[in-house]
Amino acid sequence: MTHPFLDLAPYTPAQFAAVERRLARLLSTEHDVVIMQGEALLPLEGCIRGAAGPGTTALNVITGPYGQTFGGWLRDCGATVVDLAVPYHTAVAPEQVAQALAAHPEIDFVSLVHAEAATGNTNPVAEIGEVVRAHGALMMLDAVASVAAEPLLPDAWGVDLCVVGPQKAMGGPAGVSAAVVSERAWQRLAANPRAPRRSYLSLLDWKERWIDGGRAALLHAPAQLEMLALEACVDRIEQDGLETVMGRHAAAAAATRAGAVALGGGLEPFVPDVRAAAPVATTLRVPADADAASLVARALAADPALPLAAGGGALAGEMIRINHYGPEAARGAVLAGLTALGEALAESGATVDVDGAREAVERSWEG
Repeated sequence: MTHPFLDLAPYTPAQFAAVERRLARLLSTEHDVVIMQGEALLPLEGCIRGAAGPGTTALNVITGPYGQTFGGWLRDCGATVVDLAVPYHTAVAPEQVAQALAAHPEIDFVSLVHAEAATGNTNPVAEIGEVVRAHGALMMLDAVASVAAEPLLPDAWGVDLCVVGPQKAMGGPAGVSAAVVSERAWQRLAANPRAPRRSYLSLLDWKERWIDGGRAALLHAPAQLEMLALEACVDRIEQDGLETVMGRHAAAAAATRAGAVALGGGLEPFVPDVRAAAPVATTLRVPADADAASLVARALAADPALPLAAGGGALAGEMIRINHYGPEAARGAVLAGLTALGEALAESGATVDVDGAREAVERSWEG
């Protein structure tokens, strides 16, 4: 008995290469795109371990938990790391990056996250890229949460290593990801004797055996389901149009923020400056006498599929995240999340205006 998800034909090199080309068009890049068979942490770690070593001085920008992870990898590689940490409710300013580079002219590598879904902020990469390019450092960007949600132009912004994944705004699986690699980055990786080789982390293996080999033979058997799902994501974005998809995310973010403010109950935007707020998730600070994790648990008890989550780590007690990416960048998902959150707040004794929140969402969406 056949099954559509089990009896799959092998995924061919031609199919694999075609998806890479389509991702390149989506990102408006002329650089090489390498699809890797794993969640985005795979190419992110591969980029850092490929580009960094004992002679590297790295500026690691921390605007959320992933920046902390990158710093750990860089130190493990033997790099000297200069951390530029800003409060998680803000974005890093280009001037701050310029000051750090001026104070440490030896910096030759910069790691940065575009949008932090975990904290709800997003960074001005275009302006930061200008600063980094003028300094001459190699720049790595984690764009997993931002791709298809807001403008992302690696070539125009001077990004040398750009990692994307389909599990957020693209609305796809977490088991596959991709890295955009500039020629300058390839040269840096090739010159690094400690860059992973003959390793699942190795970008150089893909360069030498896949790209330089004319994309004729894959390094290993691709995961068909993940690749087919990635194809479906790209199909949908191409059919709808990238601007339309980004517009849905912007509309969802604006409506969620307006609805949360109208809801009341002591909630406040965790990222006060709307210009620094990511389009994939709206984060909210709960009142001092409330516990975010308890509120989220109460809201999810009725419907575990709601796009709500408490903050991670130290933020678990004070921050709530309303996700609105991929299929959740929709009016119904925003309304459902805010309604459940309002009901949970009311059950805890807070004064809320659920009807006012719903009206604010509708006004914002129609506007």
